[in-house]
Amino acid sequence: MVNSASEGKPSEARARLLGTAARIFYAEGIRAVGIDRIVAEAQVTRATLYRHFPGKEELVLAYLAEADQAIRAQARTVVAAGLPPADAVRALSRSIAEGIRSPGFRGCAFLNAVAEHPDPGSAVHRAVLAHRQWFLDTVTELLSRVHERPAGPAAHHFVMMRDGAMTAGCLFDPELVGDTFRDGVERLLQVHTAGDPA
Repeated sequence: MVNSASEGKPSEARARLLGTAARIFYAEGIRAVGIDRIVAEAQVTRATLYRHFPGKEELVLAYLAEADQAIRAQARTVVAAGLPPADAVRALSRSIAEGIRSPGFRGCAFLNAVAEHPDPGSAVHRAVLAHRQWFLDTVTELLSRVHERPAGPAAHHFVMMRDGAMTAGCLFDPELVGDTFRDGVERLLQVHTAGDPA
């Protein structure tokens, strides 16, 4: 039998550990969840966990890496659709609003993680900042195609509205939050296209 690890695929035990940790970390918070609970719910031994993840921090980083890849895939789908630039920005905002309306939505995994890891020197904090820089760069690139003027201010505005929507989405009516976010993006596009200060 061929070992899946030798083919570059994660082992079944690693996938189960990561899936379990991701589910609980997202629903309940990172610091509130101990290794014993993850091991019990994933139905593996502690030795198995430590064979794949030297410590809890590495498990948290793997959880964030998976969340990062999912969001990057979402953005790639928008870009690959070949929409006119403004419609690509609208499509990205629509996908964010759909996420807010999804069952079990608990806000942004990255904002939640950084709230629990405020030390700028921590690996988790740095992973959050790296993801956010990528997201800001992606939005800046999309907005730069909408209008030739510098897109930095509009991109920062978009990211701030997105952060607010992600936070409000688990506190208030997600339909209203999603609609409000999309309305804000539409206004941002109008201002950016007109060339007025964003």
